[in-house]
Amino acid sequence: MTPILTVTLNPALDQTAQCPVVEPGRKLRLSGLTVEAGGGGVNVSRAIAILGGASRALVAWGGATGARHRKLLEAEIGDLIALDLEGETRESLTVNDDGDQQFRFVLPGPDWSPDLEDRALDAITEAAGDRALVVLSGSQPPGVGADFPARLARRLGDAGRLVVDTSGAALESLVRKPSSGAAPWVLRLDQADADAMAGQVLDTAQASGTFAQGLVSKGVADVVILARGSDGTVLAQRDAVLHCRPPQVQVASKVGAGDSFTGALVLALARDEGMEAALAFGTAAAAGAVMTDGSALCRAQDVARLRPDCVVRRLDPPSAPSSARA
Repeated sequence: MTPILTVTLNPALDQTAQCPVVEPGRKLRLSGLTVEAGGGGVNVSRAIAILGGASRALVAWGGATGARHRKLLEAEIGDLIALDLEGETRESLTVNDDGDQQFRFVLPGPDWSPDLEDRALDAITEAAGDRALVVLSGSQPPGVGADFPARLARRLGDAGRLVVDTSGAALESLVRKPSSGAAPWVLRLDQADADAMAGQVLDTAQASGTFAQGLVSKGVADVVILARGSDGTVLAQRDAVLHCRPPQVQVASKVGAGDSFTGALVLALARDEGMEAALAFGTAAAAGAVMTDGSALCRAQDVARLRPDCVVRRLDPPSAPSSARA
């Protein structure tokens, strides 16, 4: 099996609580608090462990919150690599009210300097070695250049296959300014980001496939994956577009679905199961995650039950080029 390295530059101490109603001008008394180690790459490693796999997790930690985050993560992930930094690891708070509404509050992480960014690139490259499948997931901390994913892809070269699941300026840079030799192997976008990058609502799986395959043709990534919520996920390569729709499940919380998807996808790829199997596994994991409360990830037993019902189909080639502005 190919080794997996996850990278989390901006981890978060995830806190989830319940409140009867969220409204302005009054004290909101919370109950049922749960605390978990969070952040994109962290959650990908946690999902991989839940699904019976193993990974190394490189995490940037700082301050007392970082120490608390690390202690929580050590109980789930044994192979950790610390990138120590000044400042406090950020916190996030998810509040669910009695009307089934969810409110998510996320603090910024500590500011990074160019020297710290270079140190992170060195640490990731060393940890990846010449074989690892590297997953860069989550938002970037303040101060980190938008071109960080491209710089990492260039540093890894042919030695490492890079999977990127990010947002904001880093995603914008990857999509708008593809660079030869600096593109990730796999790029995943959530539904809102995909619509924003396309400049239009991608209202069908075919529309998502056309846009995603256009990004592949422009050299943005070898594989582009677009999430479509309850309609599943579209995966595009140069010569094929795949769509996998999940079975209908009872939704408790959408938090953690994307990271569960990425964890399952990467685990299947590390096991050399192929793209179709990886897409089905990821779709089952995302469906399993929305069945769990708060920020909890998927459960192995749910994923195993749902996976046979996640059927991958090939979409017909588009009849005309996409009109999207990316």
